[in-house]
Amino acid sequence: MEYPLLVMLLKDLVILPFQEIKLELKDENSKKIIKISSKKYNDRVLIVSPLNMGTSSVDDLPKVGVIAVIKSKIDLPNGNLRLTLRGEKRVRVLEYESFSQDILASYVTDIVLPKFEVTGEEVIKNKLKDILKEFIDSNPSVSNSILKTIEENNDLSFLTDVVTSFLPLKTIQKQAYMQEINSEKRALSLIRDIKMEIKYQKLDEKIEHSVEIKLSNEQEEFYLKEKLKEIEKTLGYNTKNDILEYNELLNNLHLDSKTEQKIHNEIKKLECMPESSPEISVLRSYLDWILNLPWHLESKENLNAKNVLASLNKSHYGLESIKNRIEDYVNIKNINPDISSPIICLVGPPGVGKTTITESIALSLNREFAKISVGGLNDATELVGSRRTYLGSLPGKIIQALRKCNTNNPVILIDEVDKMVKDYKGDPASTLLDILDSNQNKNFIDNYIEEPFDLSHVLFILTANSKDNIPYTLYDRLEVIELSSYTVFEKLDMAKKYLLPKIYDDFKMSKKLVMKDETLIYLINNYTKEAGVRNLARVLRTLVTKVITSKNESLTVTTTDLSKYLKDDVVELENTKITTSGIVNALAYTDIGGTSLRCEASIYNGEEKIIVTGSLGSVLKESIQVAISYIKEQGYVSNTVFYNHTIHIHLLDGATKKEGPSCGVAITTALLSKLLDVPVSEEVAFTGEISLKGNILRIGGLKEKLIAAYNAGIKKVYIPATNESELANIPLPILEKIEIKLVSNYETIYNDVFASKNSENNIA
Repeated sequence: MEYPLLVMLLKDLVILPFQEIKLELKDENSKKIIKISSKKYNDRVLIVSPLNMGTSSVDDLPKVGVIAVIKSKIDLPNGNLRLTLRGEKRVRVLEYESFSQDILASYVTDIVLPKFEVTGEEVIKNKLKDILKEFIDSNPSVSNSILKTIEENNDLSFLTDVVTSFLPLKTIQKQAYMQEINSEKRALSLIRDIKMEIKYQKLDEKIEHSVEIKLSNEQEEFYLKEKLKEIEKTLGYNTKNDILEYNELLNNLHLDSKTEQKIHNEIKKLECMPESSPEISVLRSYLDWILNLPWHLESKENLNAKNVLASLNKSHYGLESIKNRIEDYVNIKNINPDISSPIICLVGPPGVGKTTITESIALSLNREFAKISVGGLNDATELVGSRRTYLGSLPGKIIQALRKCNTNNPVILIDEVDKMVKDYKGDPASTLLDILDSNQNKNFIDNYIEEPFDLSHVLFILTANSKDNIPYTLYDRLEVIELSSYTVFEKLDMAKKYLLPKIYDDFKMSKKLVMKDETLIYLINNYTKEAGVRNLARVLRTLVTKVITSKNESLTVTTTDLSKYLKDDVVELENTKITTSGIVNALAYTDIGGTSLRCEASIYNGEEKIIVTGSLGSVLKESIQVAISYIKEQGYVSNTVFYNHTIHIHLLDGATKKEGPSCGVAITTALLSKLLDVPVSEEVAFTGEISLKGNILRIGGLKEKLIAAYNAGIKKVYIPATNESELANIPLPILEKIEIKLVSNYETIYNDVFASKNSENNIA
């Protein structure tokens, strides 16, 4: 049955069925609600207790309320209305609507209470009565008058509402009980809440009893301190034991006298500090850090050069330069144990093994390992910590790494040093100088620790993708070892000797895939395009997974099977034939390794200007100006072709930013190809910078570029003659497949590529 009632909203007050409360109303709106309810609604009003009195929508009001009967009302001399209300029953609110401008009305309906199994209900009622008696017995300040009330009535809904109104619960808890229709759920929640109240009461009595034993006729301050001590004892704090422990740790560290005296003074300060001082937690944290640093703890280093090299060869293929350097370090360390550790920086594209070889170095030397990433770091305090005066201060990443390793001679990898940022917050590169330089780091001072710590035993190894982006002041102190891209045959060996065996071991496979070398080479060439082997490992793992989970029981994989197992993983490589003029292959070195890309030139009628596209840096834009000036001066074409014409130079793969000065030869060749209308073979590539007089200048990253040319199927590459000495480091399979043409002046290239064809076409 539906019937209307006016609504009274009570803030921070909950009325339950069978509960009687007294109110004193001040606002005129509430008085009006009571007056109308007495006349039109038989002295009944709907009481609702919203969680948020500031709600602006009736949709946020509870859908369950309590009908209250107005038992009495008295107009007071001060204009207020004294009211006695008694909760009658819960009802469900079907709808809220406006009665007048400031008065809210509602349509409600009776709630059909759920029925329960008789035996279970009796057990819950008895348990509720027992736990309530226990609560009253343990709390002498609580009246036991309610016991008689609950003994005389056996209705579970009545019992839960009466007990809820009696208990000293928070308003939000009472609101939850008022909203809950199921009396059995209310009873179970009450049993839990009463148990918690009993538990709190017993704990409080225990603390009070301990305090009363020690309490004397002294000042109130003494009483409060004693009570605080008992609370801390209950929580497990004991300052005297901490002081003894700190002093014992200090005595075992055997530090120099100044540092030891400084720490001793801090311990004394802690001992004299009041327990209530807010600085006590800061001081405890500081002592925990400084007393647990590995001041003299050292890992016993493995100095058997043969074993170290064998361990590195077992875990990594190639990387001879870094392996030889570590072998040299171990040999010298055997001769002079006090030799300073080198500051090695591994530079190379992603996936060539910079991080993993560093971990293997730590393992082979029997040292602990820690990694610190500084990519994007712009705040030097992350390396050297912040002062203790700052809230939430901590030591820097270096001290944290030493604490984690618990030795003073770990191998610490500082990753991505070429991606640090210098801004208003500081210059992390300058801070790294103090950390890395063996002449300074013997007395490294972290801002938080404030005492010198010897970092000279640490072997620091840095990594970067490009040495050009390493700050010069830092680069000058580093021993740079470049790790180049892998050739197809190197990747083949790595796949057979390292990657596939590791996958078999991870998958616990007793049988292995049967693949010929040509199948693996096809996979490398057509399903990966990277300098390292990270993506190759992923593709191989996918292949092994697909093979062992397929219905085919055979583990033999052929070249034709790859498309079935790997499907859409094919990498599109640039292998289109050049059929028109103005297009040449250029070799570039980027942060992700060497790459072969097309350089295109176009010239057409229009405003006399130069357009450059393809994410080019300022150095490359200058190379275009030099190329045009050189062509004009040499007279390879009539200068009139430049009048009233727009020249457009574009390097494909616009997503890759090109910065370095090594594309001048390719740009010059592309321009001449367009101007002379002579196509250049797609099997030829160019690298090198050109001067105004046509001299070909030395380049960097030759190995990376030649590997990229080899992978792209290029047969002939023009390189600067000044790079001839670097050919000794190029893998033999590349030199056998690619014709290397050394040039010192562009005239040689012009004669090779254009002169004969130019005379044939009679183009002057």
